This record gives sequence, structure tokens and C-alpha cells, in this order.
Amino acid sequence: MTYAHPAPLTFSADRLAGKVVFVTGASSGIGAAAVRRFAAEGARVAAAARRVDRLEQIVAELEAAGHKALAVPCDVTDERSVACAVETTVATFGGLDAALNNAGIGGSQRRLHEIDASAFDRVLAANLRGPFLCMKHQIPAMFDRGGAIVVTSSIGGLVGAPRNSDYAASKWGLAGLIKCAAMDYAPHGIRVNAIAPGPTRSEMFDLWMHTEEMRAAMAAHAPLNYIADPDDMARAAVFLLSDEARWTTGCVFPCDGGMSVD
Repeated sequence: MTYAHPAPLTFSADRLAGKVVFVTGASSGIGAAAVRRFAAEGARVAAAARRVDRLEQIVAELEAAGHKALAVPCDVTDERSVACAVETTVATFGGLDAALNNAGIGGSQRRLHEIDASAFDRVLAANLRGPFLCMKHQIPAMFDRGGAIVVTSSIGGLVGAPRNSDYAASKWGLAGLIKCAAMDYAPHGIRVNAIAPGPTRSEMFDLWMHTEEMRAAMAAHAPLNYIADPDDMARAAVFLLSDEARWTTGCVFPCDGGMSVD
């Protein structure tokens, strides 16, 4: 079965109106789409990443459209960098209400015994320790006002796959991280969830699936039979960060076109 890719949605419901939202990995892919989507939903957005030139382009685009946004240098593997980025956001916007901890890297795409320990450590440093550091510094800023945090996991954190041990370990680890944090901080009115994207167009995805034939074959593994747009993931994050999901915490939300359905 072939399925035509659905047309992009453009409406905005202002579900994040007045909120300050911090986004990591914001210079491309899901992170950049989230910055744009959150701004369209009424948020003041801190766009955090290492590639500051790209952040500044996105922020200039949003400011020209009348939105409030801030470019913040941030390397999620460096605790001081994370702390400074969160501090800058709070100082600029007067607080912090929500965060999408989205920064991450791909795995080695090797069998377990072929993965260098240093490569394994590098994947976990970005994909698991990075969100831990972000939450460590974001949560105290939310103690007096409540808030919501979403972490970008992956279908690789829901099902096993060949040649994916390092990446899967980092993403399965996120499930434990967000479930425990959800329990710890519910008394403070802070919700913590994750989205688990399936195949989604991004720089990282295109490096891995670099031909149309490869992308078509990957799409065919999903019952919905297409590769998602980054904005599809941003919209799922909007729901989880908004008051519409006020009764949802500790959830890993599949956004995978049905690929993880048993």
C-alpha cells in the first residue's frame, strides 16, 4: 500500500500562550520545528544548541514574525554550559515553565561486540546524561510555579533492533529517567514525559537513510507508511507541554506511525 504524505497543518491554538519554553537541539530537525511551533502556540522560546549561527537565523525569523525568542549556546554534555543556558533563559524571560530536551546523536550502527567503549560513552553522554543534566537545572526553576518537561526518546527506546545497542540503551534509559522524575516532582506540579519518534526527516535521519529508495523502504515498516515531518513531533510535544495534558506524567508517548504496535 502506498500512502500520500498528508499536507502540513498550519493552525495554532495558543496552547502555550504566556509560557517560557526551553528547547535543546534547536538548530535543526525536531528541535528547530519545535521552536517554531511553540512560538506559533504563544510561547516565549529559548532555542539552545551548539550551532549558534543557526539559532540566530531561527530567532531572527521568529522575531520578524512578532514572536519572542532567544538564542542560547548550549552543549548538553557540559554541565556548566547547561546551567548557564537555563540561567540565561530565566534571567531573560523571568522564569521557566516548560522544556523540550531534544538534543541527541545517532549510534554506531554496529553489533554490540564491535562498538568501541568510547563510542558507547559518547552516545550515552549526549542522549541520556544530557537530558539528566538539563532536567537537573530546569526543575529547580519550576519549583515555585509548576511546569512540564518533555524528553525526546525514540522508537529505539520502545523496541529492539539490530546494530542499535548503544543508541537503544540511551533511549531505554530515558524511560526510567522520566518515570522516576515524574514521581519525584509531581508534588511540585511538574510533569515529565517523553515522545518516542519513529522515522522523522532530519539531518541525522538523512545521513542514515540517504536515498529515496532507503527512505521508502523505511516508511513501509510503519502502518501509516510515510516518514514523519519534524513538526509532527513538535505537535506531540505541544500537547504534552500544554495544560491539555495536565493529567499525564511519566508517559513515553509513541509517535511512530504504528511501528511499535504489538
